[in-house]
Amino acid sequence: MLIRKPTDVASSEITPEKLFWSRREFLVAAGISGAGLAAINIPDLGARFRTAGPGDDKPTPYATITGYNNYYEFSTDKGEVKDLAAGFPVRPWSVEIGGECHKPGMLDLDDLLKGLPVEERVYRHRCVEAWSMVVPWDGVPLGKVLQRLEPTSNAKFVEFTTVSDPKDMPGYAEGILPFPYVEGLRIDEAMHPLALLVTGIYGKPAPPQNGAPLRLVVPWKYGFKGAKALVRIRFVREQPLNTWQRVAPNEYGFYANVNPTVDHPRWSQARERRLGEFFRRPTLMFNGYADQVASLYAGMDLRANF
Repeated sequence: MLIRKPTDVASSEITPEKLFWSRREFLVAAGISGAGLAAINIPDLGARFRTAGPGDDKPTPYATITGYNNYYEFSTDKGEVKDLAAGFPVRPWSVEIGGECHKPGMLDLDDLLKGLPVEERVYRHRCVEAWSMVVPWDGVPLGKVLQRLEPTSNAKFVEFTTVSDPKDMPGYAEGILPFPYVEGLRIDEAMHPLALLVTGIYGKPAPPQNGAPLRLVVPWKYGFKGAKALVRIRFVREQPLNTWQRVAPNEYGFYANVNPTVDHPRWSQARERRLGEFFRRPTLMFNGYADQVASLYAGMDLRANF
């Protein structure tokens, strides 16, 4: 994983300091009780993440990140999502918590994230269509959010559901996918420190086309796992049926780990093209995060569990 210090970002791409820190102060104000959170252990990999340098992974320009988007609720045309999503209402916003946990209920987004400082992380983002980008995300570790909801020992998976809004999402009319969009993770994947609930990009609040106000980012998996505009989080006993697995199970599996040795039925996954570059580069196993996540899949047949 790549974590970049704020000084590595061009000044033209940074929110004015006063606005930037006031946003963070708002999010961290008035923390909640930590009682009961020790039931699930989340390893602390922060030191390694903070000291990792960007190497040749130059962050993708902000205009590209926000102008080329997979978001079928608005359109299948990646270039027109930005315009169609402009003005999509992201406040007020609530998230329903349910299933196998001790703290179910409807939470305002700010209450869900209260007391958790926003972190800045530069992640490689790999789309199943063999294009990629490097995104400076701002967000909160997913595991820390889930931990405070106190999942029970019966919670083996976490299911994520996105907003359903045919009125403001013109892509519904195309009928490409059954909405709302549903994704899922195993509980140990969801608790891994690399998994992130994203609220911003380049130090700015994320725009609607990038999944505002709250989206999932799991950087060792293909991009379709990153459900956008989340409105429901459920702890469940059985593996959820994610949307693309439901529509095309021979093409999209539950795990969706980036794996150059397992091709999509209609194209190779061995190489990828970084947006803004002409030549393709080799695809890295687990999108380059093998040192951090390979142990999650020890002994698993990754060709059968794609």
